[in-house]
Amino acid sequence: MAAAKTVVNYQSTWFQRLIRDIKKSKHYYILMAPFAILFFTFTIIPVIMSLGISFTYFNLLEPPQFIGLDNYTKMFLEDDVFIIALKNTLILAVVTGPVSYLLAFVFAWLINELGPKLRSFMTLIFYAPSISGNAFLMWLIIFSGDIHGYANAFLINFGFISDPILWLKDPQYMMLVIIIVQLWLSLGVSFLAFIAGLQSVDKTLYEAGAIDGIRNRWQELWFITLPSMKPQLMFGAVMQITTSLAIAQVSMQLVGFPSVQYAGHTIVTHLIDYGTVRFDLGYASAIATILFLIMITTNLVVRKILRRVGE
Repeated sequence: MAAAKTVVNYQSTWFQRLIRDIKKSKHYYILMAPFAILFFTFTIIPVIMSLGISFTYFNLLEPPQFIGLDNYTKMFLEDDVFIIALKNTLILAVVTGPVSYLLAFVFAWLINELGPKLRSFMTLIFYAPSISGNAFLMWLIIFSGDIHGYANAFLINFGFISDPILWLKDPQYMMLVIIIVQLWLSLGVSFLAFIAGLQSVDKTLYEAGAIDGIRNRWQELWFITLPSMKPQLMFGAVMQITTSLAIAQVSMQLVGFPSVQYAGHTIVTHLIDYGTVRFDLGYASAIATILFLIMITTNLVVRKILRRVGE
């Protein structure tokens, strides 16, 4: 009884303290309320609903029918296309995620050393691909499968190949093309965050570091610059994880939907197939749940790694 009474008193005290803090900071909560309501309504609730629907058969015409783990069993034991999509997604994530993250930081670090006007111009140049909606037309011309495609023309003129390569139809080259285009598109947001982080580093820290024994730019980078911009590093990591695991538009625009032998198929294109073409929302929700778990796991691993920066 005494223990139960202690728990009740603690909960009551915690609730009273929470109410007191809310009243004290009510203006902040009022300003946050619109975003919090929209985020909860259009993000949290759909995620919870999707998790529940993943255990059902739901075709939009009939009420959901509970089928337990059948969707997940089918996904890993019967759906060969999902296994291909999972493999392609992991390849794209492993290659484009870290590479684009490192490239975005390196370019931001180098451009940050330029003068203000030149830095602004170069920032625009590197950020432009991420907001270029019709950029796929350019890449379709570059990787056209005839002799007039820029890639084929270049390789033929210099004697590397004798016949044109069907870049967007041959499964052997599809992933290479998708990786190149995705790397080009994925630098923008993280690059912009890194530029902002580098600009916010306190310059007096470098003077203090020189007094404490830091002798070169690499030591400055590891012990001063990176620890000072951990929020931007974390933001860039989250964006790269989300982008690299959610590749769909690049694949669909370049190699078709579905692609030849599903060579360009990803988890998201598989989700689109079942969710918007076949209207099997139960199975589509199961696919979305697996993708969500992969993203969460990857995010936790990256957060753990970034905490060690500067140690």
